[in-house]
Amino acid sequence: MRIVFMGTPEFAVPSLRLLIEQGYDVVAAVSQPDRPKGRKRVLTPPPLKEAALALGLPVLQPERMRSPESVAAIAELQPDLIVTAAYGQILPKALLDIPRLGCINVHGSLLPRYRGGAPIQRSIMNGETVTGVTIMYMAEGLDTGDMISKVEVPITDEDTSGTLFEKLSAAGAELLGRTLPALIAGELKAEPQDNELATYAPNLTREDERIDWSKPARSIYNQVRGLSPMAGAFTYLNGEVFKVWACAKPEEGKAGNGAAAPGTVVAASTSGIDVQTGDGLLRLLEVQPAGKRVMTIADWLPGARLSYGAVFGGGET
Repeated sequence: MRIVFMGTPEFAVPSLRLLIEQGYDVVAAVSQPDRPKGRKRVLTPPPLKEAALALGLPVLQPERMRSPESVAAIAELQPDLIVTAAYGQILPKALLDIPRLGCINVHGSLLPRYRGGAPIQRSIMNGETVTGVTIMYMAEGLDTGDMISKVEVPITDEDTSGTLFEKLSAAGAELLGRTLPALIAGELKAEPQDNELATYAPNLTREDERIDWSKPARSIYNQVRGLSPMAGAFTYLNGEVFKVWACAKPEEGKAGNGAAAPGTVVAASTSGIDVQTGDGLLRLLEVQPAGKRVMTIADWLPGARLSYGAVFGGGET
């Protein structure tokens, strides 16, 4: 039973480790190429590559999985099954047809909801209270394959995309371990997705990260949680980018200053900055001014010279 595992971020690592721990013959790991990261643009391997090398596995990193050379390299491995988890590229039919048991994907949502590249972030940003993991057969479309198994995972008000990634990656690995024996034995019956129920979670854009202070406080709170700790939500202060990394859960019925425009600072202390939104107040707890590190309001405020009535938003001046 030869398995090729494909994945890139930390989300994929628990599933790979589970396959090794349960004694499956993983003949190779496939990951995206190393990419420059940070201000110094240091070439950095993806987490899946690092984990695979630590486990003693050979690693392939094709730039384009759709190229004939990439497909041929996988075919030479003669896999019986391909398992993917957040690999990051759509696989061509020529590759999907290689393994006799097919290709399966560990996807971070309850399909057919949240097909696409950012299901975890967008589930939080959209205010969902439940998500989960679906193991599915891969097809040529974007997350359109038949579903094999599912597990639900609650989303709490305190979850960020970082904490939810951890929960779902662990749940996905556990589900994979329970699913594979029956799949290999041919005892599972896959369920087609209902396309009419499908929703999409496309990769995040810069505009998704910009805070619109005219939206309700709860909506902005969800946006900040969904973008932390990866991209971060941002606004502008004095014409410069100002990131918001953490907020307090909005209090019901706390409307603030009805005369203040959205984005206006209505109160500020070392315990937080209260900002007027389109519906209610939002208290900022952790921020990052342009060119600075992430810091608490208590650390930032003393030297910030933030005046009552200052307004977040707008753009560069």
